[in-house]
Amino acid sequence: MPELPEVEVVRRGLERWVAHRTVADVEVLHPRAVRRHTAGADDFAHRLKAERLGTPSRRGKYLWIPVDTTGTAILAHLGMSGQLLVQPHDAPDEKHLRVRVRFDDGQGTELRFVDQRTFGGLSLHDTDPDGLPDVIAHIARDPLDPSFDDDAFHQALRRKRTTVKRALLDQSLISGVGNIYADEALWRARVHYERPTAHFTRPRTAELLGHVREVMQAALAVGGTSFDSLYVNVNGESGYFDRSLDAYGREGLPCRRCGTPVRRRSWMNRSSYFCPKCQRAPRVTS
Repeated sequence: MPELPEVEVVRRGLERWVAHRTVADVEVLHPRAVRRHTAGADDFAHRLKAERLGTPSRRGKYLWIPVDTTGTAILAHLGMSGQLLVQPHDAPDEKHLRVRVRFDDGQGTELRFVDQRTFGGLSLHDTDPDGLPDVIAHIARDPLDPSFDDDAFHQALRRKRTTVKRALLDQSLISGVGNIYADEALWRARVHYERPTAHFTRPRTAELLGHVREVMQAALAVGGTSFDSLYVNVNGESGYFDRSLDAYGREGLPCRRCGTPVRRRSWMNRSSYFCPKCQRAPRVTS
């Protein structure tokens, strides 16, 4: 699933190409693509017709486009392979095109939702007074949000009594961090993924958050991380941060800091990549 940098790249593209345009019509080509809209595909299309879209927003990995006059928003769940593409209206349909949104302004482009594996989808939801879709109200702010509270995160980290990578992936504590960027931030911080959070000091938490922000900003600068053709921006272009990864996916390669071969360990149905010298495993105590 795309993480914060990839979703933010898509959000910026939508802000440029889709914001403030009025919907002419919506075509749902596969009902599974709107399965989270419980009223069904016809209702989804009908409620968007003739509506003006606002400026896209994001919290962590979640992306939505406000509908200006209705107090609702289109929530986009990209899943493993979902893509929001802005295409010329006469461009050939993609093989896995699921939803098409046409506009009434004659600009010649339309919004397409393409999803090979159909794990993602679009849905309409009511929003709270701050414009946040109600179904994601439980999601914590992300580390690039100006309102993210570093001290509150530190306190929650200490109370959680878990291990640090589990905490970074806990979207109720901090949103937008997935497996790739957790491993990268922990490598930069020289922290093992199984280190208990109960012993984190404020300076150590601040240092870790700094590395989380640094790695995400670096990924944003090059369009995110693309390991295959499934993650692209709205123009169909891949990101290039995979060329700069220091830990993730580098099993057996020398650590860029000390030269020790990077290791991979199975972890919660995923993999964790780390340097055994730079990121010492915590001691096991009885």
